[in-house]
Amino acid sequence: MLDYPAMQAVSLVVRTGSFEKAAQALNVTPSAVSQRVKLLEERMGTVLVIRGQPCTATERGEWLCRHMEQLGLLEEELMARLPALAEPDQPQRRATLRIATNADSLGTWFLGAVAAFARRSTHLLDIAVDDQDHTAEWLRRGRVLAAVTALAKPIQGCRVTPLGSLRYLATASPEFIVRHFPGGVTLEALSQAPSLVFNQKDRLQRQWMQLAFGASPDHPVHWVPSTQGFVDASLLGIGWCVNPELLVRDHIATGRLHELVPGTSLDIPLFWQVNRIASDRLADLTHAMVETARQVLVNPQG
Repeated sequence: MLDYPAMQAVSLVVRTGSFEKAAQALNVTPSAVSQRVKLLEERMGTVLVIRGQPCTATERGEWLCRHMEQLGLLEEELMARLPALAEPDQPQRRATLRIATNADSLGTWFLGAVAAFARRSTHLLDIAVDDQDHTAEWLRRGRVLAAVTALAKPIQGCRVTPLGSLRYLATASPEFIVRHFPGGVTLEALSQAPSLVFNQKDRLQRQWMQLAFGASPDHPVHWVPSTQGFVDASLLGIGWCVNPELLVRDHIATGRLHELVPGTSLDIPLFWQVNRIASDRLADLTHAMVETARQVLVNPQG
């Protein structure tokens, strides 16, 4: 028989990041939470929680947490249909949905979809951020229930909905262009001019060079792990980079940024993938994603 109090303790420790905060949520002592987690780990013969600041889940712990999320969805639906089951003294429990998206979507259109969903739902969201080529792995490993991803092929156990493409433009400040591209933007000049790169997973600058020139030479880079930081660093002349058109079109219109090769845009198709088990209960969230994407992405679907 499943030990749901212990499983809930594990889920809350991971969600809040500490035994103390989990204890506050459960209205018990931290030692009681620790004991529940320990007994469940001993019963399963595996570590579920990596103790630290914050506490995190192991791979098996993540699967357990996702089960508790789905259980929360079921319980919330049941209480809505059969409110007499709820204990009058207890506050309503709200399910937390863990979803993933890429940083550029988060910095442009994604929160508009979240806001539309939040106005109609009592669910809470836990948003994880990774590169669009890697959020699919979060779904494969069961770490999230849904994700914005660049993967068009349905992940096993998931349903996929095309959203449209996020358009990127390669830009730099006028001062940077004068300094690094006095003879025009060429492959040779790009091999010497510093670009901005989000992290080791970021391939957008190379993809744009391949699109524009048919090659992507090695070149110096500044590491800037922030979507808005990319725009600010571009405006300050620190480097050239590929930015979402949604974030730079006003700067281009005022002349604060220039396109390196006008008319050469990089369109990255995005897809919304949802765990099949939760897809019906996340229908409102899927609708919000599709409707918002239709308004702001290029080549929208539907």
